[in-house]
Amino acid sequence: MATPRGLGSLLLLLLLTSGQENTTEQPRNTCLGRNNIDKYDILNLNDKASCFTKCNQSGSNSCNVENLQRYWLNFEAHLVKEGLTEKVNMTFLKALVQNLSTNTAEDLYFSLKPSQIPRQVMKDEDKPPDRVRLPKSFFRSLPGNRSEVRLAITILDIGSGTLFKGPQLGLGDGSGVLNNHLVGLSVGQMRVTKLAEPLEIVFSHQRPPPNMTLTCVFWDSTKGPTGDWASEGCSTEVAPEGTVCCCDHLTFFALLLRPTLDQSTVHILTRISQAGCGVSMIFLAFTIILYAVLRLSRQRFKSEDAPKIHVALGGSLFLLNLAFLVNVGSGSKGSDAACWARGAVFHYFLLCAFTWMGLEAFHLYLLAVRVFNTYFGHYFLKLSLVGWGLPALMVIGTGSANSYGLYTIHDRENRTSLELCWFREGTAMYTLYITVHGYFLITFLFGMVVLALVAWKIFTLSGATVVKERGQNWKKVLTILGLSSLLGVTWGLAIFTPLGLSTVYVFALFNSLQGVFICCWFTILYLPSQSTTVSSSTARLDQAHSASQE
Repeated sequence: MATPRGLGSLLLLLLLTSGQENTTEQPRNTCLGRNNIDKYDILNLNDKASCFTKCNQSGSNSCNVENLQRYWLNFEAHLVKEGLTEKVNMTFLKALVQNLSTNTAEDLYFSLKPSQIPRQVMKDEDKPPDRVRLPKSFFRSLPGNRSEVRLAITILDIGSGTLFKGPQLGLGDGSGVLNNHLVGLSVGQMRVTKLAEPLEIVFSHQRPPPNMTLTCVFWDSTKGPTGDWASEGCSTEVAPEGTVCCCDHLTFFALLLRPTLDQSTVHILTRISQAGCGVSMIFLAFTIILYAVLRLSRQRFKSEDAPKIHVALGGSLFLLNLAFLVNVGSGSKGSDAACWARGAVFHYFLLCAFTWMGLEAFHLYLLAVRVFNTYFGHYFLKLSLVGWGLPALMVIGTGSANSYGLYTIHDRENRTSLELCWFREGTAMYTLYITVHGYFLITFLFGMVVLALVAWKIFTLSGATVVKERGQNWKKVLTILGLSSLLGVTWGLAIFTPLGLSTVYVFALFNSLQGVFICCWFTILYLPSQSTTVSSSTARLDQAHSASQE
């Protein structure tokens, strides 16, 4: 009886051990990509496809993005190598594998409609909106002397998770793959690059929002730890029917939809503006100090109005730059009342700058255009009441409507790109359009009309009153440029920002340096002897105007 009892004990021990192992075994996590990494049967494809939604920002610790991406990148190679399946039709995956003769005399077109399996388009068919074109020279440029090659075309729906997003699309700025669709192209086991004539992929889509841009990209698995999107070798052409991507290699392609001002761009522009404003503040402070020194050393500076107007404009810009730096640096910090105050102060000095630029235009109009009957009692005092008082009234009216508060710049998916204290979102935007956009447009257009009249007088009428000298044209041009800085021409560059990101950079750079331009103009105009300056006529006009006020 000992033997059976011993055998029974052994069996019981084995059962208990087995039960302990089963209880300690962790559930299989498909999204870690450790199991069946080279298996492409229907079960494994569905398991791996579930990771497109399971792997998101909050649950990325349970996913191995690199393994999963490699799994899908190798799928086309599996299709071409095995040569068993000609078509794959799944909800998340459509694929076509087809043998093609390399001795073709015409371009080949294939449909890329996401809801259908890719198919070759015959000559007598209309071209589908989503398609790929393989030029006839494509097959002749393939390495080796093959009479036939095996082509694989894949349409993959990657969902909204983190797979195939990369660092560029992980910034939370609204960037994304258009419709979450990737198009894969491969020929046999060959690595096809640097095609003489690029292939052409057309992605059809609705017109993107005005603040978004489309870029043709391909997945580069060598970039970063898990790969990233790149655009080398691909060009983007926006057409009425969609976007045309021309690329000189084969891989997985997509169309990226990104904000014109994505998070990285906003960061760069903010740094440019902060640096420019800081430099402008230094030059504007120098201008104010220089005026104070000249006012103490030169008697005429106590009576001339133009230097006072220039310094008032410089002072308003100095305070505007300071308010901007404080506002951007503070962001959403502090109480609602503090944010309200920062928004109101920033709005006030912005309106002061616009007003004093308009007053510069008005003063220039009296000097160079009207000339006669320009007497106004207490002239500069009245200008000061308008320059500092009118913005105050507008800010008081805006504040009484409780229009100031936290303003958020967000992307198309409502994710935050930048926060600052400005106008509240909602009905307060109408006040912004009236008191900022509309007011600036009025002062800017008035300044441009006056500048055009002055430029016309300088270039057409100066020859009738003074003796022409060689090399005078460059002095006239510098005079116009100097006057442009006073009238805020750099602010007008904002009109061209919808043309592209490059114009946004130009606007941010030149507009933040307006104080530098004003300092240079003030120094050239008043520091040297007036007989040697490029703007002596302007100075003489102002002296005459000031004398008429006395």
